[in-house]
Amino acid sequence: YRAYATNSSGTSYGLEYSFITPVTDIEGNVYNTVKIGDQVWMAENLKTTKYNDEAAIPRVTDNDAWKALTDDAYCYAQNDSATNAPLYGALYNWFAVETDKLCPTGWHVPTDGEFSAMEMSLGMTAEEAAKSDWRGTNEGDKLKKNTGWAEGENGSNTSGFAALPAGYRSYITGISEGVGGLTYFWSSTGISDDIAMYRRLDGDNDKAFRSGAYKQAGKSVRCVKNR
Repeated sequence: YRAYATNSSGTSYGLEYSFITPVTDIEGNVYNTVKIGDQVWMAENLKTTKYNDEAAIPRVTDNDAWKALTDDAYCYAQNDSATNAPLYGALYNWFAVETDKLCPTGWHVPTDGEFSAMEMSLGMTAEEAAKSDWRGTNEGDKLKKNTGWAEGENGSNTSGFAALPAGYRSYITGISEGVGGLTYFWSSTGISDDIAMYRRLDGDNDKAFRSGAYKQAGKSVRCVKNR
């Protein structure tokens, strides 16, 4: 938006500004949003326990039950809803992502390509973005929040993405691990019957990690606005 004034000499315009309104999920949770490049992202992890059609997402707390899942589920880091749900949101397996009903209407779980586009808007080259494992230079630092990580491991958060170390839930043990030190984000891109793509950020690394993981794993989810 920008202010303007019209008189007999014509119309003159002031500086252009932009703002992005928060988004609300089906349960009434409100999320800050941020524009990165030409995409609009949630600036907080998804925390809904219902799909956007109001169907409940199964919550699974038992470790053995979690690692054996072949259907959708969510949990909280360390099964601590009181402390970790407000801070980190929920962890979802990829079967929940696959439903295409996790995000609020008008939003979706980003594809692997949309994650790459976001990283490139932060300075990563296309060649680096196409690689696996640790890539780029300091894009991870730009994505990490400047508070909430271990001492000396906070990011600059120049992107406004504000990632926090929510950890993950292991597909091998079913145990919630890594809280305070790292975070994972599912993409909506499956690459086989068993594997889907994700992004990872670590407190002690300024780069961004790209790879695939077994779909039983529990990871955070960010939504991106439909275009």
